[in-house]
Amino acid sequence: MTTIPNEYAIGVDIGGTNTKCGIVNRRGEVLQYEKLSTPDYETPEEFVNALCVRLNLMIDKVGGIEQIKGIGVGAPNGNYYTGTIEYAPNLRWEGVVPLADMISEKMGLPTALTNDANAAAVGEMQYGAAKGMRDFITITLGTGVGSGIVANGQLIYGHDGFAGELGHTVIRPGGRPHWATAVAGSLEAYASATGVVITAKEMLAAHPEKESLLRKFNPDELTSKHVFDCAMQGDEISREVYRFTGQILGESLANFVMFSSPEAIILFGGLIKAGKLIFDPTIEHMEKNLLPIFQNKVKVIKSDLHEADAAILGASALVWEMKQSHASL
Repeated sequence: MTTIPNEYAIGVDIGGTNTKCGIVNRRGEVLQYEKLSTPDYETPEEFVNALCVRLNLMIDKVGGIEQIKGIGVGAPNGNYYTGTIEYAPNLRWEGVVPLADMISEKMGLPTALTNDANAAAVGEMQYGAAKGMRDFITITLGTGVGSGIVANGQLIYGHDGFAGELGHTVIRPGGRPHWATAVAGSLEAYASATGVVITAKEMLAAHPEKESLLRKFNPDELTSKHVFDCAMQGDEISREVYRFTGQILGESLANFVMFSSPEAIILFGGLIKAGKLIFDPTIEHMEKNLLPIFQNKVKVIKSDLHEADAAILGASALVWEMKQSHASL
């Protein structure tokens, strides 16, 4: 079989716990996979050295560096314009880290970097549910709430590279304080996995007379998976947690729709496993809060990307977006 130069892209997803990387072909198939523990490396230099060892192992298995078009990196607080990670709260490295340049210099490959939620949006456009769409929003519902906004076929980065922090928009003024930012009433404080747990604890405390499967767990050890499992068994309080979470999310989505008039909103992450329990109230409250000109026009759909590979695919998709003039150093 003959191989084509620049046939593959490398995707790197940097998380607070693990960094995952893979080699991806143009069809969105992850051909090689490696991972490393992010907190094990005290400095960015140590991390980049360890990462590049793994990248070279993968590159050797697909026929050498001439087969690779470039490297895409998704990272918390990643700035696409500068290729830097800036003051990421869940990483050990402080300040501004010029990570894209560090990787590019060591690997001899062009490297693009953006935040993880923006990478997810590019991945959906390249490989997933948004293929062929020019206007859509991705919302990632995980430990936090991330987002990527695409308008007229372009990801919105803003003037400084940090546009699209919809999770930190205030949806309940004066509401629940965020555990990290201290902002009161942000979407992330309610519609994330962390928010679901807080809501469950609040509802259990507010209704001490109500029986619930959730009461068998130590409150300090309660997780969003416990809430999901109990909801699937028909637990009334757990189901109400999802209904309330969907209401908050739907009201927020109505605001986002009226801002950019997307064709679709694509939901991704652990919370969407609840299916109709989260989708039904989300769609109901989105439609209820839209002006008539926007109603019944916007699809709310789940991501097509396989959850285990999605972050790598999203990061790798940045490579195919690189201009040809940047394809070599």
